Amino acid sequence: MRALLEHRSPDERRSPPSAAVATGRQGKEVPELSERQRLILRKVVERHLACGEPVPSKWIAAQSDVPWGPSTVRAELHRLERVGLLHHPHTSAGRVPTERGYRAYVDDVLERGALPAQQLAKISLPAVRRELEQAMREATAQLSQVTNLLALVTAPPIETTTIRRIEVLPLQPQVVMVVVITSTGGVTKRVFSFPGPVDRGLVEWAESYLNETLRGLEVGARMVRKKLDDEALGEHERAFLREIGAVFTDLEETAQSNLFMEGAHRLLAEHRLPELSQIADLLSVLERRVLLLGLLRRWLDEPNVYLRIGSENPAREMRSLSLVAANYGTPLRNLGTVSVVGPLRMDYPRAITAVRATARELSRFVTEVYER
Repeated sequence: MRALLEHRSPDERRSPPSAAVATGRQGKEVPELSERQRLILRKVVERHLACGEPVPSKWIAAQSDVPWGPSTVRAELHRLERVGLLHHPHTSAGRVPTERGYRAYVDDVLERGALPAQQLAKISLPAVRRELEQAMREATAQLSQVTNLLALVTAPPIETTTIRRIEVLPLQPQVVMVVVITSTGGVTKRVFSFPGPVDRGLVEWAESYLNETLRGLEVGARMVRKKLDDEALGEHERAFLREIGAVFTDLEETAQSNLFMEGAHRLLAEHRLPELSQIADLLSVLERRVLLLGLLRRWLDEPNVYLRIGSENPAREMRSLSLVAANYGTPLRNLGTVSVVGPLRMDYPRAITAVRATARELSRFVTEVYER
């Protein structure tokens, strides 16, 4: 089977970051299978996904689209087990897929173009193009709901976000609020208290100065800090700017660390108790947001939808789990990653379809935001 498989819909011809599908297989190669073996493997995987139990040969042979008798099916199951695609938990039980079995199944599904209808993964973002953060939050929640898995969406990297507008507002004689609006629609607010009344003229000057000098600069750029402590300014003005400049530090930290997560509770459902050890690994990973961000941003230049099954994951903490991911962005640049993470017993076709649809919708959203 091919290691790299691509499928494009008509609206993907512009080759956005999320258009193609690539398996990204790593590790041992999956053996070539006959059509009969592929069909029997599909039956085992899909039945196991549905019920979570070992699949017996009698059940496979009884299916209407399986023309072979139980003895032939048993022989093929034995061959699939021998090449490492199936596992026999104990003598009297049926078979369950191994990591390589899931990989062979996914490759087969992609090669046949047998992903579920796109409507299964319909993602609906707000019609009003306001804050990108709100859109990412809603996309994460809907993706988790559609797939019944943990959904993760990373925010655009800090170097793609610029300052659009700054407001400095006197709330009380000794209290000032600073609002920073970014090019992605993000809004950061911070309230500052001073020991004495603040001159309103100083507040008005600060808003005018900050908008004139910082508008269009990248969040976190050195020039931002330089303008806040410009030696050409008077000491009174510089002291005020240094005090309220903490809002830009908040903005920088937020832009660097945004990782939206939804659906951890779905992995703890009763029907997933057999996968509890895998879920425990996942919960351990969730405590380390830096690991997840680093893992997802490592593939930010990847042009395709990609997946890692079990030991294919480069991070040791993820090697009992599976990940399906795609990048979203403008036609010229990938900005973030959409992904789902869950146990090996995952509905891979549905997950691939949902992730691809979410990445496509976010791509359309951010293109409007960045180009307005």
